[in-house]
Amino acid sequence: MQLGNFSVSLAVKDLQKSRAFYEALGFTVTGGDEAHNLLILQNETATIGLFQGMFEKNILTFNPGWDRNGTALDTFTDIRDIQKALKAKGLTLTEDTDPSAQGPAHITLLDPDGNPVLIDQHV
Repeated sequence: MQLGNFSVSLAVKDLQKSRAFYEALGFTVTGGDEAHNLLILQNETATIGLFQGMFEKNILTFNPGWDRNGTALDTFTDIRDIQKALKAKGLTLTEDTDPSAQGPAHITLLDPDGNPVLIDQHV
């Protein structure tokens, strides 16, 4: 199963302090919008989203259909096929999507320790 590009979405208390901290670690801002309290930062191998006031916990995020730069891929596993495969494996989704729809959609589930996992397809 191809889950797509991976990033960690961090629920931060102070966007500017978090930005400065991760920039000191060598990350650079590659996207997002400070006016909307979100920034995307990358280093050579990792992508981190900083989100102030949007959710309570950090989230493991996968983006089917996107490469590391947010460019649409020619081929990928559609979110509805991922949903079907996860349910077939007995996993419980906390949020699912219409299996007959097309295009952008997302699903969520929790890992055994309660960490949210978001699979968020934008294409």
